[in-house]
Amino acid sequence: MTPKLFTTLPGYASAQFRADLAAGVTVAMVALPLSIAIAIASGADPATGLITAIVGGFLISALGGSRVQIGGPTGAFIVVVYGVIAEHGHDGLVLATLMAGIILIVAGYFKAGSLVRHIPEAVINGFTIGIAIIIAASQLRDLLGLDVDDLPADFLPRLAALWEARATVNPTALALGAATIAVIAALRRLAPRFPGLIVAMALASGAVALFDLPADTLGARFGALPATPPQPHLPEMSPGRLLDLLPSALIIAFLAGVESLLSASVADRMIGGNTRPNAEVIANGAANIGSALFGGLPATGAIARTATNVHAGGRTPVAGIVHAVTILVVMLVAAPLAGYLAMPALAGLLMLTAWNMSEPQHWRRHLAARRSDRVLLVLTLVLTVLTDLTLAIGVGVALGLALRLRRRAAPEAEWHGPER
Repeated sequence: MTPKLFTTLPGYASAQFRADLAAGVTVAMVALPLSIAIAIASGADPATGLITAIVGGFLISALGGSRVQIGGPTGAFIVVVYGVIAEHGHDGLVLATLMAGIILIVAGYFKAGSLVRHIPEAVINGFTIGIAIIIAASQLRDLLGLDVDDLPADFLPRLAALWEARATVNPTALALGAATIAVIAALRRLAPRFPGLIVAMALASGAVALFDLPADTLGARFGALPATPPQPHLPEMSPGRLLDLLPSALIIAFLAGVESLLSASVADRMIGGNTRPNAEVIANGAANIGSALFGGLPATGAIARTATNVHAGGRTPVAGIVHAVTILVVMLVAAPLAGYLAMPALAGLLMLTAWNMSEPQHWRRHLAARRSDRVLLVLTLVLTVLTDLTLAIGVGVALGLALRLRRRAAPEAEWHGPER
């Protein structure tokens, strides 16, 4: 369970540091707008996304079991975080995240990290596609510039409310969101190492500021971002509150452990490395405790940012540490500029994130899978979208394991790691 940082530092050369430095700064430019967008979509203050990327990202890289893992807030938590904040407030989310961190440390100590391979792939895919659908639906208001307040949290009532407001579509907002998506997609294809997210956000937000376009901005809706991190503090605790938040804490711990382990295993295969799963689980526990103490969101490994790190030349946890420090420096120096970020551009960024989460390149493979796996995927997806994550995960895992026991005499299907 030794962190990878401790085994990569002996013999660490200046050439590798330069590569890690460049990769860390590149990933930070990707993580900055994404962390803010995820926080907003989760119903939290925008600054909490940056705090999570700084504290959680630092601890995941410093203590984790992967050479290249990048940690921070991810889209998979948007639904969970939104629900916890709506029911228990932000302080309740902080306590649930703190409890999840403790659960993860205990799980890592008892070497539960290797159990992730027993979770059926169909459950993970159905759950992820379901979350992607919910994220996309949550961004329609800002993407279309709809004039509607107090949107329902549930999926179908939310769609109904958005449909009722269809006459208030803002063509400028839609054009900004679509342009943001187009610029990000084009730069990813033409210049993968270029910080396309920053460029797209800067172009859209600059257009709103320079031409006084009728589009909402981050500063107009949420006020100025703080220029300094908050002081650490413990949330209010009581036996009743701990019991009420235990189901949410278990879901956060489950999601953080699974997503981080899958991300680390895929990323380490990209560089020919090996993940230490139990060290990764413990690091996620420490990251969630640290993020909670500073009022942040749940943290986990993020495959998109991790893949960016690999492509940019990062090969040791130093790159992830540089990423966290870079975001901190930007927060200290340039926080006022974040107020100019255009909300339709942030919505476009999250719509693209949701599309990538659904992994459309693998839909054909899902359709060609065994019928039982297709049913399991669709069932998990529908439960995720229409009910709640606890029920979706519980039913999906239980049925998946039952199917595995039923076909134990047959060879298992080939398992494919996610590319998120």
